[in-house]
Formats: sequence, structure tokens, C-alpha cells
Amino acid sequence: MNWVLVLTMYGLLVFGIFAIESAARHLPGPVGVSGGEFFAGRQKLWIGLGTLIYFGASLVDYRWVRWLGVPMYVVGLALTVKAMGVNDVSHRLSIGPISFQPAQSAIAAGILAIATLAQDLPKLHRFFGQPFFRVLLIGTLTGIPFLLVVKLGDMGSALVWVPVAVVVMLVSGIPWRYLIFLAAVAIGMAPIAYYAVLPTASERGTERVETYLESLESGVVESSEGNTYAAYWVSTAVGKAGWKGTGFGATEEQQSLHAKKLIPWTTAHNDFIFAVIAEEQGFRGALLLVTAFALLLIQCLFIAFYSRDLAGRIIVGGVVGLFFAHMFESIGMCVLLTPITGIPLPLVSYSGTFVVICMFLLGLVQSVWVHRSKYKYVEVET
Repeated sequence: MNWVLVLTMYGLLVFGIFAIESAARHLPGPVGVSGGEFFAGRQKLWIGLGTLIYFGASLVDYRWVRWLGVPMYVVGLALTVKAMGVNDVSHRLSIGPISFQPAQSAIAAGILAIATLAQDLPKLHRFFGQPFFRVLLIGTLTGIPFLLVVKLGDMGSALVWVPVAVVVMLVSGIPWRYLIFLAAVAIGMAPIAYYAVLPTASERGTERVETYLESLESGVVESSEGNTYAAYWVSTAVGKAGWKGTGFGATEEQQSLHAKKLIPWTTAHNDFIFAVIAEEQGFRGALLLVTAFALLLIQCLFIAFYSRDLAGRIIVGGVVGLFFAHMFESIGMCVLLTPITGIPLPLVSYSGTFVVICMFLLGLVQSVWVHRSKYKYVEVET
């Protein structure tokens, strides 16, 4: 086992429990229990379930687990289509007491499906191993769910597919000339996507992008009301925190914006949790969090180098792309690097089934390490 990866993951999970307890304190809970305690307790249950899945995925050879990729991918697409008919802002589906976003589970299935097909199709015919076909395969398997999620209006979750596809192409050995050509095509298509596709897919997404571009041009967020409400207060919470911050569970007397419910308090425990962490723990707490995520991703990249086959590298690369996209969007929107998007911070935000999915994917990364290539070192006399 790669215990650095294990300890870093659980360090983030424990950090997240305390952050959730403070961030969700305004929400209603059961009789006699505050919202913070309730959601922190629920997160502990999800982590407990995720622990079983994590160590199960770690110890089972990933070459067996990856065969679930294609059927899981098909089911994920079907559930995403079904979510289009659900009258829910977050496009959640419910199975008994469990509710989840199929768009999040589809990403995990997509990574496994790409790993399976990229590894085994070339065994049928060498054409399937050509760079052109690999680009077509990865583009198709990531493009279909991307368009479906765009149709749902969830641009934040849709954009996660872009870095996943890029990283998977890199670790698959796609030549740079292909990647440069694809980048040029993407840049050329960006105006069409922005002016023609985005307004029809998500009016809220268009407003957020326009608000972001206006603030980027002027250098400031000009208003604390209307479309700029969230951007103004979350960036203010991060910017005013200083080195130490206001402290855990800070009150209004301690000048906590979250205590005053100025940070969007109904989603502070998932979408805006970094703003709460930065305000309460200050620059040192935010720096510790970012450093822990960097250590997690570096460990994953280290494991990728020891993978015994292409499937293992694609799994690890896809997980790195997924985590980085979520981190960049979730943290970036709180410091005005990106438009406001509703996306959880992996392992830290309260996200129900998403934390289980993250632990499952990290379990697959651990499996790549456990079943890594065995190198024999031979001493040579000089």
C-alpha cells in the first residue's frame, strides 16, 4: 500500500468533516441537532461506506474492475438522460433514501471505459492502436456525456470532462501534433460554443460567464447584489481573512461573513466550502489545504509511472484530471479565477455519493500501485 496516499486522503476527509460542521451550521437539522452536526455526521457515514469500497478496490486487481467500465458507462449515460426529466435544480436521481447526480458517477465510469477499450481493442486489430483511432475513441467517450450534461444545464460538471480527456490523451501517448491540432480546433470553436450553444443550454451559465468577464475587465466586482452577489462575498471572505482567519465557527461579533449569512449559506457546505475554510482558517489553512491536494495529485502521478500497462496509466491519469478540474473550479471561483460554478471540492465538501466515488477512484489508483510492475535490480561489479 502507498501509505502516503492513504494518509493524505484521510487527512483531507477529516479536515472536510470539521469544515462541513462549521459551513452547514445555518441549515436546519433534526430536533436537538444543529445542521452542522447533522451534515458532519452524514459525511462520516459516507466516509465509512467509502472506506470499505476504497480498500476493496485497492486490493482487487484493477484489471478485473476495469471490465465494469463499459456497462457502468452505458448505465451512467442512461441515468443522465433520465435526469433530464427530473424536476430538480441539481438534476439528482433518487433510489430509495439515496439521491445522487448521475453526471458525477458517469465520469468515473467513463474513465474505466476508456481504460478498458484503449487497452484491449488494439489486440483485435492494429488499426485500433493508431493515434487517430485513440483520439476518436477518447473524444467520443468523453464528448457524448459532455453534451448530455451541457443539455442538463450543468456547465460546471460538463467542463470536468475537458481536462479528463486532455490528461487521458497525454498518458495514452497521443503525438503532440494531434494535441496541438485539437487545441487549435477547440480555440476556433470557442466563439461558436459561447455565442450559439451556451445561451440555449444554460441561461444561468451565460450570465455567470458574462459577469466574470465584466469583473475581469474592470478589475473589481462592482456590486454585492444581483448576479455578482456570490462572487462579491466569497472573494471578500477569502481576501479579508488574513493569516489566521476568524477561527472555527466564528460569530458575527468576530466579523464572520458566513455567520452573517453573506456567503451563500444554503450551499456553503458543498459548493462554497473553500470560502468558509479560507475565512475561518486564514491563509495558512487555505495553503495547508492546497498543499495537501498537491501532495495527493503528485502521489497519483508517481503511481502512474509504475503502472504495468496502459489501462493503469489511463485510470490514474483520468483520476488526476478529474480531481484537478474539481479543485481548480471550486477554489478558482472563490478567488475570481473562474466564473461561479456549482461544483464540490473532492473529499472536503459535503457531497454524499460523490465522496464515495472519489474514494473508489483513489482505491483504483491504489490498486495500480499494489499491482504495479516489479523491477529487478542487479548489482554489477565494477
